[in-house]
Amino acid sequence: MPSPNCGWPGNSKWCVNFPTFPPPASPLRGENTLPSPDAAAKELAKRTLTNLYNARPAWLANAHRALDEAVAAAYGWEPDMGDDDVLGRLLELNRARSGKEGA
Repeated sequence: MPSPNCGWPGNSKWCVNFPTFPPPASPLRGENTLPSPDAAAKELAKRTLTNLYNARPAWLANAHRALDEAVAAAYGWEPDMGDDDVLGRLLELNRARSGKEGA
């Protein structure tokens, strides 16, 4: 089949009819294909924060520990305070900032 430009005036001397070749094989064909959209959606549906926190991988526990230590340092508290102590101190700060004492 001639090139579409071959019909234009003055272009005939540049026309070359190259043979056509089949397209190269795709690396995505065969065993290494991507999952179907439905299969991918099912796999992604399993990736929730709830499932992540239930699995509690070591990197997540380490990240939470580092965050807890950074927050404690920012408030000037000891890094190994218990939850009740942290909540009590946060309540005190909240009351002081809102202007309410006691209660």
